[in-house]
Amino acid sequence: MNWDSERIREIILRALQEDIGTGDVTVLATIPERAVGSARILARQELVCAGLPLAERVFRSLDPQMRVHLLCNDGDSVKSGQVLLHLEGSARAILTGERVALNFLGRLSGIATMTNRFVRQITGTKAKIRDTRKTTPGLRELEKYAVKMGGGTNHRMGLYDAILLKENHIALAGGVKQALDQAHAYASLKIAPQRAITAYEAAGSGDQSVTGDSLQVQIEVRDERELREALDAGARSVLLDNMTPGQARACVLAAKRSDCIVEISGGITLENVRAHAETGADYLSSGALTHSAPAANLSLLVDTIQET
Repeated sequence: MNWDSERIREIILRALQEDIGTGDVTVLATIPERAVGSARILARQELVCAGLPLAERVFRSLDPQMRVHLLCNDGDSVKSGQVLLHLEGSARAILTGERVALNFLGRLSGIATMTNRFVRQITGTKAKIRDTRKTTPGLRELEKYAVKMGGGTNHRMGLYDAILLKENHIALAGGVKQALDQAHAYASLKIAPQRAITAYEAAGSGDQSVTGDSLQVQIEVRDERELREALDAGARSVLLDNMTPGQARACVLAAKRSDCIVEISGGITLENVRAHAETGADYLSSGALTHSAPAANLSLLVDTIQET
């Protein structure tokens, strides 16, 4: 993650503008302009850190001279009560940036923590946990980064870097074979980008100017009949949709005989993820990693404020 990219700066700026508006009137009314202070952000629960560099840049956007001391790294597991970072600088900047920094840090650490719970549930199996596109609009890059900090892996970043044939695509293409034939033909002419692109870039050009591997093609199947139809049509990667572990196990065995990559999605929870992993699938994807992860419980505590 390039924390100093224009994209990250824009995200921080929008968040600060949304919160501050025409000015933090509480701080303006109570805190002298030249006051300096120190503060710390600490965990109120066990969590996996994600977004510390982002929180650091929130405070430095308000006070370029802010001294930020990170006491742990993204991806670290921390205990309740552990201090994540110290701040020293403008007291106004500390108080004004508090909520935006905690919102980012809580959201991303919550996702990392949730992901890590899934990952620990399937320890010892070959399966890997994947995210989905069920992310907060405008924050996908950050939320998928948080998944990786929790030990998960990313599925496609968007509609531009992999082909996933779902029920509606198959119906409109005229069937499984027709959809796969068209997708494979298209993929053979395209390459997958190595980085996420902005919506502006995507709208401006139909082609990617960066190098990468050929586009992956995956097809969604809902039962063993659809799986066999997909395999007969040349599928090399399938997504088993909304199957029980028992149903998925039979499909995984059939797919592996064709040397096909298998992902299971739909209804994957902490309670059943182990059973799905034990089917032998390569990947398990869950939208809950991003759309249902509770924000991590964090606090900012001011230690000292003095006027200079």
